[in-house]
Amino acid sequence: MPLTTYVFDAYGTLFDVGAAAAQAAQEPEHEDLRTTWPAVARDWRLKQLQYTWLRAVADQHCDFWQVTQDGLDWALEANGLSSPQTRTRLLELYWELAAYPEVPEMLETLKARGMTTAILSNGSPDMLSGAVSSAGIGSLLDDVLSVQDVGVFKPDRRVYDMVGQRFGCPPVDVLFVSSNGWDAAGAASYGFQTAWVNRAGEPMDRLYGTPQHVLPDLTTIPELR
Repeated sequence: MPLTTYVFDAYGTLFDVGAAAAQAAQEPEHEDLRTTWPAVARDWRLKQLQYTWLRAVADQHCDFWQVTQDGLDWALEANGLSSPQTRTRLLELYWELAAYPEVPEMLETLKARGMTTAILSNGSPDMLSGAVSSAGIGSLLDDVLSVQDVGVFKPDRRVYDMVGQRFGCPPVDVLFVSSNGWDAAGAASYGFQTAWVNRAGEPMDRLYGTPQHVLPDLTTIPELR
């Protein structure tokens, strides 16, 4: 059956999670990030994800903003940074993450073909609203779905259930797109057609599901039908 519904992870897939640290590092008042920002960005993202997994298996769900702050605090301490101003600035910028350059045209192409487009993210509704607004892509999305509605982080199957519940489509009609190998694996196991956006050229995760497509970026998503 042809694809009808294109669903995207948000952070790291549509939005560049390294952009906050990269931008702050260029600001004179945050000179402490000048050389450390790549490590801070990497550690921040890693801990943010790890905390979602640990909270999911421990049944200790919280708002994604909490794990975002907790992950940043770990990353700053790990890299010897203690400036409250730097912490505040990084968190401010996380609400304004830039979309990857190919995102608007890719979504415009899908919408011109009459496809349904949506975000399915660990992010809280207010965080996602801020990112979508900042990137100017709200008119290109039919909905923005947050795990906050089911109270558990991905890759729990209840999160992927939200797509069918919202759009009334079977999993086989959905292309789920994520830059996270574990998320792509979870979605593939669930039954979605799945594309892993492997921008960093990493090895395939050895997990319980395998994405059907591996892409260097989002440019060719509309070609997958």
